[in-house]
This record gives sequence, structure tokens and C-alpha cells, in this order.
Amino acid sequence: MTVGFGSMKNLGQGEGAVIERRSGVALWRQIADRMRREIAAGLADESGRMPPEVALAARFGVNRHTVRSAIAALVQEGVLRAEQGRGTFVEGRQRLAYPIRARTRFSEGLASQTRELNAALLGHGVEPAPDDVARALGLQAGARVVRLETLSQADGRPVSRGRGWFDAERFGGMAKAFARTRSVTASFKALGLTDYLRHSTVVTARHADAADLRDLQLSPGAIVLVTIAVNVDTEGRPVQYSETRFAADRIELHVEGSEGKAAGQAFPPAAAHSPFTRK
Repeated sequence: MTVGFGSMKNLGQGEGAVIERRSGVALWRQIADRMRREIAAGLADESGRMPPEVALAARFGVNRHTVRSAIAALVQEGVLRAEQGRGTFVEGRQRLAYPIRARTRFSEGLASQTRELNAALLGHGVEPAPDDVARALGLQAGARVVRLETLSQADGRPVSRGRGWFDAERFGGMAKAFARTRSVTASFKALGLTDYLRHSTVVTARHADAADLRDLQLSPGAIVLVTIAVNVDTEGRPVQYSETRFAADRIELHVEGSEGKAAGQAFPPAAAHSPFTRK
């Protein structure tokens, strides 16, 4: 299994970033990003309570309305919670650790960290393979592929949205199987493939696009981790090409060795543009 990390581009997440009033990034978004970093550095008190809005406005050099908008965005993203009459608190839930390993499985990777996992089929179709999909699956240009659009949730919170492509000649029933099983692994088994392996993964990060904001229930400017992956059967033949977009405030990617041992790499929220992102 190979894992690559796409080039990172600073989108205002680095240490010591200053507020840029003419940067093209909304001021409240910049404050939300600054606040997120300072929360990790201990901005809240021991109970998790955030400083009052007036103190935050003075700290960041903006008005209270801007601070209020930034807090609302972080509440929507699950970083903060507002309690009537008490103030704003850091949400205690930690990011889920999603392992990328030889056998990468959504349910197995997160089952011990959550009470409930769900997946939904957002859309599907059979179409000619775009060039990059055909190359990844080892198909002739224009060969028919099944496309699945999926959304995964953990304990009621959306954590990832994915797009996957499969050889229609071999896995023509994939959409029907997924609609029934809500699992790619179970769908493969239903179609005769009992085991498959992760061949390669490329990880990048970027600001959420409109579909991410809608499906993952994020606010503008939020960060998503993007994985581009190829899975193969036990004979090395490609069976799936996928792009998965994870809510970075809810998921941390852990790269493991082939035997499930940590390979010493974790991918926290960062900021970059994915060269593979498809509209």
C-alpha cells in the first residue's frame, strides 16, 4: 500500500496568521480559524468555557458581531456549543481516528469509537469512465463504470461524503447492492468479491465546497480532508477508485502499516487544494 500527501497550501491556518481585511476571506471566517487554533492552545478555561464575546472581540481586534458570527460557525461545525444563560463551551467530543491501512473499512475503523454508524446512497449512475477513472481502474477510455455518491454518519453527525467508481462489467449491481446493505464491503461480497486491499491513497486538504457545506453540515470556510484511493482484489486488479471528503473537525486520518501497526503518520486538519477534486 502506498500513501501520498499532496502539496499543502497555506489558507490562513498557520501559527501567527494575521487578520487580513482585504484578503478575500470573510473576516468572521478568519476569526473562526484563529479561534479554532487558540482553542487547541488552551483559550478556554478548565471547564471548557470560552471568554465572553467582548473579551474575544478585544483579543482579535474586531467587533462583537464578527465574533458572534465566528462562534456561530464553530457551533455549526461541532467545535463549540452554546448554553443558554451560561455561555459558550468547547465541545468535548474528540475527532474520530480513521485508520488507512491494507484493509481500509469504514465500519471496522470507527466501530469501537462510536455507538452508531450509518451510510446513505445520495445518488448513482452508469456512465463512460472519465480518463482518470479509466486509468485508475485499468479500463479502456470510455468503458462503462458504476458511480456511487454516498454519505457516512457517526452517532448522527455526518463525517464524510464519497464518490466511488466501479467497473460496470464486473460490478454492475453495485448500486442496488449498496442501497440494500449500506456498505461497500458488504456490496462487494454480495457481488462475489470476498476480500480487497488498499493499493494507494493520496491525502490532501482544502476548504469545503458547496456540496461539502450542504451534506456535511459545515459552515463556509471549513476544512475537509480529501483522500483519493484505489482498492484492488487479492490478485491486484483494481476494483474501486474513490474520492472521499472528511469533515476535518470530526475525523483524523491515521496511516498504518500493512499489519495494522501505526506507521507514525496522522493527518490533522490542514489546508491545500486537491488536484483530483471533481465537480
